[in-house]
Amino acid sequence: MSVSTFVLGGKRARYGAAAAATLALLVAIPGSAQAATAVGLGTADSFVVLAGAVITNTGPSTLNGDLGTYPTTTITGTGSITVTGTNHAGDAVTQGAQTDLTTAYNTAAGEAPTLPIVADLAGQTLTPGVYNSASSLGLSGELTLNGGGDPNAVFVFQAGSTLTTGSGSLVTLTNGTQPCNVFWQVGSSATLGTGSTFRGTIMSMESITVTTGVTIQGRVLARSGAVTLDTDTITKPTCAAAQVTGVPSGAVGSGDGSTSGGISNVAYVVAGALALAGFGGAAVLAVRRRRQDA
Repeated sequence: MSVSTFVLGGKRARYGAAAAATLALLVAIPGSAQAATAVGLGTADSFVVLAGAVITNTGPSTLNGDLGTYPTTTITGTGSITVTGTNHAGDAVTQGAQTDLTTAYNTAAGEAPTLPIVADLAGQTLTPGVYNSASSLGLSGELTLNGGGDPNAVFVFQAGSTLTTGSGSLVTLTNGTQPCNVFWQVGSSATLGTGSTFRGTIMSMESITVTTGVTIQGRVLARSGAVTLDTDTITKPTCAAAQVTGVPSGAVGSGDGSTSGGISNVAYVVAGALALAGFGGAAVLAVRRRRQDA
């Protein structure tokens, strides 16, 4: 073998290896490192309050959506509830909604891959994804959910046991995040603190207690336990259609660094260019080799 043949062969190998490695990178990079999928609620979608046992209300509460309970059909304090939807009590619609809630709960519990989170979410800024706590979740202050400009960004929180928010706590949605795309799957019971503002759909295995003066953009859906209300306002979230108002420019932030965001399109463009360069270089060297061998 001549020296030129050896050198050319070595260069082709290096180009080929670089191209293959780049293609492998393209295949390995997902569209979002911790992608979450919106949880379909089926017929439970229209409910803002759904219980598996008693619904108890104290004081004037406003429910902008449906309510119902099954298999226990008792609802107390209805005289002080303003309902803009339908009180289905324990009718066939409520029964079907409970069945669909079970499916939705299991779907949310099974979403992956997951990111571990601390027990108290206060002070954190999170990007879209699936977040998991093997035990309880709490919120003593403000939690910010940053959608990164994507109105379809989804957040799924999985709590192994309880969800407890403190008095005056707040869930803030920024950069396109919509409350219809925020889901809280709770392994036992949930309690929302006095005067707190909460966003997203709670799906609990057991009971949900909404204390005095809580505002919710979302739903409180309990599979087997009671739902307790006290002078609260709960509004069913709706997803607004995405609108493109302009071409974004500048750097894109990803919160406080507590999570990793999705891979940008720039990464794909650069990787694609490297792959083409690698294959192109290998092709040029192959042509030169054939000419020299001719």
